[in-house]
Amino acid sequence: MEMPVSGIANSWDETKEVFKKHDIPVGSNKALKEHLQDKELDLLISDLNKTIGSSEVTCIKGG
Repeated sequence: MEMPVSGIANSWDETKEVFKKHDIPVGSNKALKEHLQDKELDLLISDLNKTIGSSEVTCIKGG
């Protein structure tokens, strides 16, 4: 949630489509939590994790 959107998109190219789906610009230097909150943020993180094949096992909380 702390990593900027652009950092995520540059690290995992496949996440760009997820950001577009959620109307978040892939070049944004803002953290995920600055774009969405609560259930919308949880849904975005879930979509991103599914896209990159990640889970809480491989990600630190607050990421």
